[in-house]
Parts: sequence; C-alpha cells; structure tokens
Amino acid sequence: MRSLIRCLVILNVILTCSICCFAQEAPGKQVVPKIKGGVITLYALDPLTQSFCFRDAGAGLTFQQHEVRNRCSDINFNSYSAEHFAVGIEGGRLGAIVDLGTADDLRKEYGYEETVGSGQGFASVHLENGKVVILKDRRARAMQELQESTQLFAPPTSAATAPVKVGHVYLARITDRSDSSFQVLVKLLVIGYVPGESVTFRWQSL
Repeated sequence: MRSLIRCLVILNVILTCSICCFAQEAPGKQVVPKIKGGVITLYALDPLTQSFCFRDAGAGLTFQQHEVRNRCSDINFNSYSAEHFAVGIEGGRLGAIVDLGTADDLRKEYGYEETVGSGQGFASVHLENGKVVILKDRRARAMQELQESTQLFAPPTSAATAPVKVGHVYLARITDRSDSSFQVLVKLLVIGYVPGESVTFRWQSL
C-alpha cells in the first residue's frame, strides 16, 4: 500500500513539473492568429482608442509606467488632423489612404449590380495578382481593376490623411522606410460618425 502511495506521489510530481515546464515554454512558441477584419470604434478623446492596430485588432496606444505610449498605431482618428483618418504615423512608417466614395458612387462608376443593403461593392474589393479589383458582373463572378488603386500604390507619405465621411469606403496602405517587405493593405467602410467624438468602421484586410 505504501509503495502504491509513493508511486502515485512521484507520478503527481512528474506531471506537475511537466505542466510547469510547458507553461513556461508556451509564450515563446505561441503564434497569434492574424486578424482579418471586424468592426471598431475610434474615440477622439480617449488616449488609447484614438488609434488602432490592424495586425492584432487592439488599441494603438497603451498605458505603461504612468505614461501613454505607442503600441501599434496603424490608423488614427482626429489627432493628426481634425475629423480625418491618418495612416503612416509610427516611426518609419509611411501611408496612403484613398476615399472611394459611397456604395452608390462605386456602383455608378463601375456598373455592377447591387443587392439589398448595398454591400456587394465593398465585399468584392480585394487584391488579385498585385492589383486591387472590384465587382464587374456578380452572376458571372467577374472582376475589374479598381482605377483608384493607382493612388493607393503611389509613393506613400508620412501621416497621410483623408476626411472622415459616413457611408464612404476607403483603401489604406501602410509601408515601412526600413523594411521593404512590410505592407498593410485594408479596406474600410464608415458606418457611424460623431464629429469630434468618434468614428465606427468595418474593416477587412485585402
């Protein structure tokens, strides 16, 4: 009986050690999944959520050692230019942001058929063979090049801005001066806007 108890105690110690070792190693091996999109609200008066990180869908700023510090600010509302989005605002980052207009503007410009809710244009915008495309014929599943993509891929600038307009679709591109392989490409649809206070938008990676 004593031998059995002794064996059980030893086994428990081994299991506990194994779990502890795994817990210590796990953070270094953890792979954070890439966030593809969602709905987010930026608040002009909040020190943290005035900026947003597309890579992990978190607030762009953080409180650290009793200070507000940058964490991952891919886009900002209102701080760099009143009532504007700003991209390319971190260190060596550069950006471009293009206003494509409303869903109705896109439908008229590109001639595709919309459905109830007017979301087909936004949904269809994506990157294909290095070019940004948009719906041409929904039934044939045909696409066409988005003409504004030339603006998106023009030389980016530091703190590129665009005025916030409710119902408008935007394309944003962020690059890095010191890392030619770094690039963030997203589309935005502004679904709510209170001037001077907040903007809510749906976003998706291209």
